[in-house]
Amino acid sequence: MAFTIKKGDTSPSIQSTLKDASGTAVDIAGATVKIHMKAVGSSVLKVDQTMTIVNASGGIVKYDWTAPDTDTVGTYYVEFEVTYFDNTIETFPNNQNLTISVVRELN
Repeated sequence: MAFTIKKGDTSPSIQSTLKDASGTAVDIAGATVKIHMKAVGSSVLKVDQTMTIVNASGGIVKYDWTAPDTDTVGTYYVEFEVTYFDNTIETFPNNQNLTISVVRELN
């Protein structure tokens, strides 16, 4: 998944279907999900927020950006951290980093 948004924009939201290694959507009923985003080469998270679960049995989550999330042009890695009802944690995707680009506006 590649995602691009203009600097300062808060739309569109980012949405993802969390899937296991076989490509099956993961049931996240009773879980909480956080989005973590940091600039490539940085060790500091730019975004560490709770996501909205759109469809728990289908593993669909979304995050509505705030202005500070997209205020700096650059390339970022993003992951989704699920804390299940039994307090176990799983991060998606677990085989790669997703990339988000925040690009300059024309004006």
